[in-house]
Amino acid sequence: MQVTDRSLERAAVAANEVGAHGHGRAGYFAPAVAVKRTMRVLGFMTGTSLDAVDMAVLETDGEEITGLGPAGEKRLDDGVRALLAAAIADALKLKAGDPTPESFAAAAAAVAAEHVAAGEAFMAEHRLLPSDLDVIGLQGQTVLHAPPGPGRPAGRTIQLIDAPAVAAGLGVPVVYGLRQDDIAAGGQGAPLAPVYHAALVRFSNLHPPTAVLNLGGVANLTLVRSDGELEAFDTGPGVGLIDQLVQERSDGRMDENGALARAGIVQERILNAYLSHAYFQRRGPKSLDRYDFRLDKVVSLSTENAAATLVALTAEAVWRGLQACSEVPLRLVVTGGGRRNPAIMDAIRERVALPVLTAEEVHWRGDSVEAEAFAFLAARAMLNLPISFPGTTGAPQPLSGGRFALP
Repeated sequence: MQVTDRSLERAAVAANEVGAHGHGRAGYFAPAVAVKRTMRVLGFMTGTSLDAVDMAVLETDGEEITGLGPAGEKRLDDGVRALLAAAIADALKLKAGDPTPESFAAAAAAVAAEHVAAGEAFMAEHRLLPSDLDVIGLQGQTVLHAPPGPGRPAGRTIQLIDAPAVAAGLGVPVVYGLRQDDIAAGGQGAPLAPVYHAALVRFSNLHPPTAVLNLGGVANLTLVRSDGELEAFDTGPGVGLIDQLVQERSDGRMDENGALARAGIVQERILNAYLSHAYFQRRGPKSLDRYDFRLDKVVSLSTENAAATLVALTAEAVWRGLQACSEVPLRLVVTGGGRRNPAIMDAIRERVALPVLTAEEVHWRGDSVEAEAFAFLAARAMLNLPISFPGTTGAPQPLSGGRFALP
């Protein structure tokens, strides 16, 4: 059955009354689709590095990748970045029962405006009309991720964006809020990309078991097992701490080409202090907020030694993550901005006794994988297919999710 605008409207009205899986959450969209069709979906992603809005078009039936469309990015405006920094600072101070900080509304509106501006320019460049797209999948900007764990039985995750404004601005239906149902069911709410990683592994004819590492602000690992099942979790800090170090001590935003880390010496005592964090004692599924680890331990170090030590922390956490997997993968494929830091890649290769490949070496688009993933997740949400699983987020059973905004 083709999902028409009218059927979407009926589904959205019904969802406001019933919600996801009968839970009564307003805005959830899960139409009954009798026959799967290939959808063309535009995915957006804004990572914790606060650097850009990434975009990618994916063609999919919700199960497999049937085609890759154009991809691109728009650097975040400095004013928007400042609004987000204020919202993050307020989010980190939030306690249960606190009112929503005023900074959230301004940041959500600004993030939406950035998405609309990015989407308009992207669609014009690639000659895409709103009617060429079935749906948009987006996350918004994460300002707080506090999953359930020791001492915190109920989780909370906050992504800021005015999704209805994006739908109206671009003239395309939007799926958003993809983490909330998983968190509400007791899952970690992250990582969500593993089901897409599995589709990429199949699309590229890579034999399982294959591991996929996303080196963003936080690093997360997916194992596509030989039986097709998924294991996933955040391994630890990715490049977030290194970026923060550089931003606090210079005018730069990252350690370009790993130059600082290469000029420094790993301080083993500091590294071991980081590795004593309780997070590394827990088994997956598990997830982190970027700010669960701080720079306090390297404050007395030179920038070079601090960068070298933080690189070693990222690499050691990846190695420990692989050790915790149920199967030894045939290869590790690395996506995300951190793959461009040769100091990190070398440190991982020194520790990992298996082939470590960049996304490009297996013909993936390393800068676009997460945007593609949110396109894929939106398609699955449209079809009410699961997007999180017991082995990826600790959800009690495979769960779909998402909220829906019409233009």
